[in-house]
Amino acid sequence: MEQATRFRIKASPVFYATKKALEAGYPIIINEGGSRSSKTYSAIQLLIYIADSKPKTRITICSHSLPHVKKGVYRDFTEIMKAWGLWDEQRFSYTDFVYTFPNGSYIELIGLEDPSKAHGPGRDYLFINEANLVSKALFDQLAMRTTGQILLDLNPSEFTCWVYKVADDPKNKCIHSTYRNNLSNLSPNQVAIIEGYKELPDPFMWNVYGLGKRGASKEIIYSHWKRGIGPGKGDIAYGLDFGYVNPTALVKVEFFEGKTYVEEILYRSGMTLTECAEYLKNLNIGYAPVYADAAEPKSIEEIFRYGINILPAVKDVWSGILTMKSQDLYIHGANLESEFQSYRWKLDKEGNPIEEPVKVADHLCDATRYCVHTHLQPKVEIFAF
Repeated sequence: MEQATRFRIKASPVFYATKKALEAGYPIIINEGGSRSSKTYSAIQLLIYIADSKPKTRITICSHSLPHVKKGVYRDFTEIMKAWGLWDEQRFSYTDFVYTFPNGSYIELIGLEDPSKAHGPGRDYLFINEANLVSKALFDQLAMRTTGQILLDLNPSEFTCWVYKVADDPKNKCIHSTYRNNLSNLSPNQVAIIEGYKELPDPFMWNVYGLGKRGASKEIIYSHWKRGIGPGKGDIAYGLDFGYVNPTALVKVEFFEGKTYVEEILYRSGMTLTECAEYLKNLNIGYAPVYADAAEPKSIEEIFRYGINILPAVKDVWSGILTMKSQDLYIHGANLESEFQSYRWKLDKEGNPIEEPVKVADHLCDATRYCVHTHLQPKVEIFAF
């Protein structure tokens, strides 16, 4: 790797470990670990360093979707380029998301929501951000079109993942890191947030996002809840899972002083949509949001016409479960408690948990996840290029 001399690099140990692995010739380097360890930032620094040092180098940086690229690697890329005095607005194509360097090298940023993008032209270096969110099939398509080395990064939250097998292959290099490898670049508030995971009832968040350990293998999904009822002073929202043969399930969720209180309100089979709407109307919940299964827009629209502030829930199951695991959780209700006690992961043929819940007696669990995860979503940022 040629030496770049036009700028000085301020980097974490993760950068130098990754650079050393590239220079050693490992075909695939995996940066695996906790939040804010500089995994992604270091990889982008290194690829900019290579592009500036080696003329006519073709580099692809990608992730599972273009919105994710815009919120993550694009921001890091432009920040580093500007900090190093390399950024020239005229050299970046906002149409193709490609930056061309004066020496003929280029770095392209792509999202893989369209699988055909993995079948495009080849490259010299490839970096997949949050590779666990990309399928093995897409990885294979990208890898076979990469003449040089490949970088991957991930927070190891899954129980099983194709990236783990790649990382554990002795011919590749796996670099483990945590926020402790990047303390000089983190604010006290950032450190406090990560270390706050230690205090959560469920150790999953601290083990994965603090210590960078691979997802815990507990079969029971929610093991950190306690019995309790809300004080009636917090922010109120509702979660609704539609049913007929299966029970219609409704929970009331109260968010108060860092605690999340979930109360079973309705658990009844044989309810028509009209009966469900009338039930909600008679609760006199005012304008409190009701988050319902987004897969049933017609049902949501019909209930909305009864004057209920019903909204489609964010239905990403894995992200929703992670949100639930991050809460100091109190529950109240016999059916709710029964579901939480039995809500578990599916097992593979070897008896190991996989990151998919068993779809049995999970209606109140789903309603709770709809409400908690959707209500706690950050404000959506809109990007215009």
